[in-house]
Amino acid sequence: MSTTTDSRTALRICPLCEATCGLTLTIEGTRVTGARGDRADVFSQGFICPKGASFGAVDADPDRLRTPLVRKDGELCEATWEEAFDAVAAGLRPVVETYGPHAVGVVLGNPNVHTMAGALYPPVLLGALGTRSLFTASTVDQMPKHVSSGLLYGDAHAIPVPDLDRTDHLLLIGANPLESNGSLCTAPDFPGKLRALKARGGTLTVIDPRRTRTAKLADRHVAVRPGTDALLLAAMAYVLFEEKLTDLGELAELVQGLDELSHAVRDFTPEAAAEACDVDAGTIRTLARELAAAPTAAVYGRIGSCTVPHGTLASWLVDVLNILTGNLDRPGGALFPQAATDKTPRPAGPGRGFALGRWHSRVSRHPEAKGELPIAALAEEIDTATAEGEPVRALIAIAANPVLSAPDGDRLDKALDSLDFMVSVDPYLNETSRHAHVVLPPPPPSQSPHHDFAFNTLAVRNQVRYTRAAVPLEPGRMAETEILARLVLAATGMHGADPSAVDAMVIDQTLGKAVKEPHSPVHGRDPRELAAALTGDNGPERRLDMMLRLGPYGDGFGARREGLNLDKLLDQPHGIDLGPLQPRLPQPLKTRSGRMELLPQSIADDLPRLRDALRRRPDGLVLIGRRHLRSNNSWMHNIPALTGGTNRCTLHLHPDDAARLGIADGDAVRIKGAGGEVTAPAEVTDGIRRGVVSLPHGWGHDRPGTRMSHAATDPGVNVNQLLDGSLLDPLSGNAVLNGVPVEVAPAGATL
Repeated sequence: MSTTTDSRTALRICPLCEATCGLTLTIEGTRVTGARGDRADVFSQGFICPKGASFGAVDADPDRLRTPLVRKDGELCEATWEEAFDAVAAGLRPVVETYGPHAVGVVLGNPNVHTMAGALYPPVLLGALGTRSLFTASTVDQMPKHVSSGLLYGDAHAIPVPDLDRTDHLLLIGANPLESNGSLCTAPDFPGKLRALKARGGTLTVIDPRRTRTAKLADRHVAVRPGTDALLLAAMAYVLFEEKLTDLGELAELVQGLDELSHAVRDFTPEAAAEACDVDAGTIRTLARELAAAPTAAVYGRIGSCTVPHGTLASWLVDVLNILTGNLDRPGGALFPQAATDKTPRPAGPGRGFALGRWHSRVSRHPEAKGELPIAALAEEIDTATAEGEPVRALIAIAANPVLSAPDGDRLDKALDSLDFMVSVDPYLNETSRHAHVVLPPPPPSQSPHHDFAFNTLAVRNQVRYTRAAVPLEPGRMAETEILARLVLAATGMHGADPSAVDAMVIDQTLGKAVKEPHSPVHGRDPRELAAALTGDNGPERRLDMMLRLGPYGDGFGARREGLNLDKLLDQPHGIDLGPLQPRLPQPLKTRSGRMELLPQSIADDLPRLRDALRRRPDGLVLIGRRHLRSNNSWMHNIPALTGGTNRCTLHLHPDDAARLGIADGDAVRIKGAGGEVTAPAEVTDGIRRGVVSLPHGWGHDRPGTRMSHAATDPGVNVNQLLDGSLLDPLSGNAVLNGVPVEVAPAGATL
C-alpha cells in the first residue's frame, strides 16, 4: 500500500507577531510541512520572517497539549472536555457566589490579540462576570500609550501610527522594528519600509541605548541614557516653542492648551536635559530642528519608551511632537487607521472623555487604567489580606504566563499555589499553567480561522483579510472559540447551555443597539431581520459578518451596495486593499471638549516628577531588556528552529564595564536587583552604551512541573525576577522594566 500523501496549499495569516503577514502553507494530509510568504497578499506581498517560516514547527510542537487536564489528588490528569468544564463551573461559581465577582481575577496574555477567539470572547466574559480584577500583558508593555491617547484624544484605542510608506523623516525612540517586526504599528516588512524611506532620500533617526539592527540602519543614532526618554522629548518640545518652529497647520482649530503646554515645558531646556539624558544639548536642538524642517515627519515610540518611570509622559510627548510640527493626521506623518471591523463612525463632536482611577487595587491602591489593574500587583492581590474587600481567590488565565512576564515571578509562583481555584487556557503546561486546576488547550493555529481585529486598528495601510482554518479540527480537539464560549457559560452560572448562545447574545445586543443609533446605517430597522441576514458557517463568522456590515466600509445590510460583508471577503482570499491611511480628525476625538487636549490635568500633575528627574543620575549600572527576531516574549523557546545562535539568554555589557568588573566574554555573571538575583553568561559587546546591561525578556524555563522539553534544555533566566514590582509608571500602572538599577559581578564574587 502506498504511504504517499497528496500535498496541497492553503492560505493563512500568520499569528506569531504583530506584522500579520500572509502565508502560503504546504500541507500533506493534515500536517503543515512548509510555509512561505503569500506574494498575492494585499498587505504583506510575500514578506516572511523566521517565525512565519517556522509556522509548521510551531503548529506541530509535540509538547502542545492535546486534551484538557484536570487536577485530581494534586496531579494534573487528562480528562474529557465535559469533565473539564464541569470542574470549571464547580471551581468558579462557589467563589463568585460566596465572595463576589471581584474575588475572581482574569489575566489576559499577549497571544489573545493574535487569535479571533481572544478578541471576541474575553470582553464577553468580563462583562458577564462583572469583575474589576483584570490584569493583562498591557501593563508590562503598552499601557502608557493607551493612557496618553485616552487623555489626548478621549479614546484609549485612538493610537496614531507612522505613515511609513510616505514619510520623509522618521524618528524612532525605544523601538527596534528590525527585530520586533513592529509593535503598535502593524507593518509587514518593516525593514523594507525603512530601507525604502532612505532610498527615496528620507531620514531615519533612532534613539536607543543599544546599537540595535535598526540603529545600524539609521542616519543618526542617539544612545540616550535608559529611562530618560521623556526628558529628551520634552527638551525637543521646548526647542520647538523657543525657536518658534511650531506649525500646527490644519490642526490649530482642533487643539486646546497650546499656551499652557508651552509654559509647562519651560524648564526642560536642552541644557538642563543634556546631563540627565547623556545627550549633548546641541544634538537635542538638532533633533528638534530636523523634525520641524522635514516636509513630512513622524515620531514613533515603543516598548523602550513605555516601560520606564515616565512611560505615559514619553508616550504623550511622542504625539505632542507630531502635533506641534503639524504632522499628526496628515499623509507622511502619523495617522489614525480605520479598520473594517471598527464601529460605525459617529459624527464628530464632544464625547465622554477618558478617566483614570475609577477604582483602585485593594492592597497598594493602584488606580485602574482602561479597566485594568497593574499585573505587577497580581501577587499581592492574591496573597495579602486587607480590610478592603476580598483577595483574589480564583483566577482565569487566558494565554498568559505572568510567572515569566510580570515582575517577581517567585512571589507570584507561590501566590498561584494558594488560590482556591485556577483555570488556564493554554496550549502548553508552562510556568503559570502548571498551577491550574484545569487546563483547556486550544488547537494549533492551522486548525483555527484568523482575522486581526486588534492589529488592523494599528495597520500602516487600511486592508481587511480573513482566512478559514487551513486544516480540519483534529478529532478530540475543541475550537478555541468554543472553549472560550463554554468558559463564559461556566463562569457565569450558565454551564451546560449551548455555546452558540454566547454568539447569539452578542449579535442580539449589538444589533439591538445599532438600530437605535441615528448615525447607524441600520437605524430604525428590525434587529431580528438583520440577524437572519447574517452569513457564516458558525457564530464567530456571523459576528465577523455583522461587524463588517456595520463598519466604516460595510454594506450596512444592503444600505450600501458596494460595501463589505463576509461573502465578499471570502471571495478575495488574499484580502481586500482599502487604501492608504487618510486624515480622519476630528471624527476620532472623544474628549469632552471635542478637541485634542494638549495638557490634560493628569499629565500636568505628573510633570513635577519629570522635573525632579532632571537632577537624578544613576550611580551604577542600569538594566534594559531586548527583543529577538526569532522570539515573541515567552512563546517560542520550545521550537528548536527558533532558538540557538544569537537568540540566547546572555547579559550584554560594554567592554569598558566588563574590564572594570573583571568579566570576560562567556563568563558566568551574577545580576542582582531589588527583586532577586540571577546568573547568566556574559556577552561583551560595544553595541550597548557604557553603564548599561541588557537581558532578554521571556526566558527562565527551569521550573519543575512544566512540559516544554526543548525550552528546558536551555532555560535561560527570568529577567523580571530582578524586579520586585514596586516600580510603576503612576499614571498607567505599567511596570518599569528598563533603566532599573542592578549590580553585576563575576559568578564567584560577592554582591
